[in-house]
Amino acid sequence: MNDPLRDIAQNDEKLLATLGYKQELKREFSPLEVFGVAFSIIGLIPSMSSVLVFAVANGGGPTMVWGWSVASLFIVFVGMAVAELGSAAPTSGGLYFWTYSLASPRWKTLLCWIVGYSNTVGSVAGVASIDWGCAVQIMAAATIGSNGAFEPSAVQLYALYAAIVLSHGVVCSLGTALLARLQTVYIILNVLLSLAVIIALPAATPSEFRNPAKVALWDFQNFHGWSNGYAFILSFLAPLWTICSFDGTVHLSEEASNAATAVPWAIVGSIVVSAVLGLAVNLSLAFCMGNDLTAIANSPQPMAHILANSLGQKGTLTLWSMIVLAQYMMGSSVLLASSRQTFAFSRDGGLPFSGWLYRINRSTNTPVHTVWFVAFLSTLLGLLSFAGDQAIGAVFTTSITSLYIAYTIPISCRFLGNNDFIPGPYNLGVFGFPVAVIAVLFMIFMSIVFLFPSTPHPGVADMNYTIVVLGGVLAVSILWYYLPKYGGVHWFTGPVRTIDSHSSRDSRNSDEDNKKEVVTVETKQVV
Repeated sequence: MNDPLRDIAQNDEKLLATLGYKQELKREFSPLEVFGVAFSIIGLIPSMSSVLVFAVANGGGPTMVWGWSVASLFIVFVGMAVAELGSAAPTSGGLYFWTYSLASPRWKTLLCWIVGYSNTVGSVAGVASIDWGCAVQIMAAATIGSNGAFEPSAVQLYALYAAIVLSHGVVCSLGTALLARLQTVYIILNVLLSLAVIIALPAATPSEFRNPAKVALWDFQNFHGWSNGYAFILSFLAPLWTICSFDGTVHLSEEASNAATAVPWAIVGSIVVSAVLGLAVNLSLAFCMGNDLTAIANSPQPMAHILANSLGQKGTLTLWSMIVLAQYMMGSSVLLASSRQTFAFSRDGGLPFSGWLYRINRSTNTPVHTVWFVAFLSTLLGLLSFAGDQAIGAVFTTSITSLYIAYTIPISCRFLGNNDFIPGPYNLGVFGFPVAVIAVLFMIFMSIVFLFPSTPHPGVADMNYTIVVLGGVLAVSILWYYLPKYGGVHWFTGPVRTIDSHSSRDSRNSDEDNKKEVVTVETKQVV
């Protein structure tokens, strides 16, 4: 009798073999759990809590509602374009692998290198920004609980942040099966939190904090001095950072069951669900936050400020504890996905210490070294907090802009490169090209916008340091690529096969087997 689960596992392994890789990690994630990874990385309510100030200060209610709606629509286009590539080639390397496979021969190795480093930087910045948000939320709870008497110092905040990153390193070093089962808990908690804000907040808000439709939806309040139109665009940072890093499911492709279908639908499904729930949450907040936006914008935690006005101290702390827990879970999911991307890039020799990073722990069957590598880099990135709010704010925008670079290049290469792209089960058909054009133009435009400061005439303290953080890392990586004698141009060959050519001929067809030019090397030893 045929075993459907075994057949799916065999098909997954065969598909991975056509991409040049042997099956090394356990496929413990079901389709629902793959969705859970994407949904928990988005982490709707805790993410919105971390970046709500960008919408409040750049328009208030109108940008919270209409800005969210416009930005979410474009994010769906980006997600569909990424999902189509993920369905065609579901591998942990994802973005840089697609780039190498689809780009023209002259540029494929350099572009693969750039995307690999952009994706790595975005992943590390994602861990840092999420865990920093968690630390700020915990300190906000302490401030609320002490009636404002406690104000954390920079050292205390960083120490808490480092402890959170450390604990996530421990969690993500555990066995894959446990990490997979946790995703269902993450889904339930995030949905319950959203419903609590959507339903309970309006029911509990006193009349003095309830806003009429005109105030909630149309009264534009701009605190930073840009024109209202440009401020509206700047408010997109809130939805773009919230509904971001959905490529995390791609990096778990080699641990997902029925990856060619589960991964793309997890990407699109998590974006659509988050967009709809997020709009409902923003409507609830806009109608229940009162009209004193100055106090909210100047609060260390605008979401906590709004909740405190409506729910009081005890109610806020109860709900806030759930938000902190969801944010903490969100951080563990993004570190999990980031470690898999780092594992894949080191497997192909793209990172320093790749030989050490590309190792799988025999006990847990997980890449523990890459977990701690990402955790260590995230801890270092958090040191920017001592340079001021704008410096640590650059980590949030870096996590978006670097990932948008990593998304834009392979999506563009599909249509501009010399390739024979073969779609997977998730296929946009004739809509693939217009979806890709809209997605790429939007990401390029927003990447430029996020390099601008929050005010038109900033001082040194108010500068946007995204270009310093992101540009510095990418500049060093490109210099290393072209370094005489020792640079990547002399030894980096793009994706490296870890399986012999004979064992990869059982799947799809010979054209697809050969669509990726790679250099065959001896299979690396897993320890």
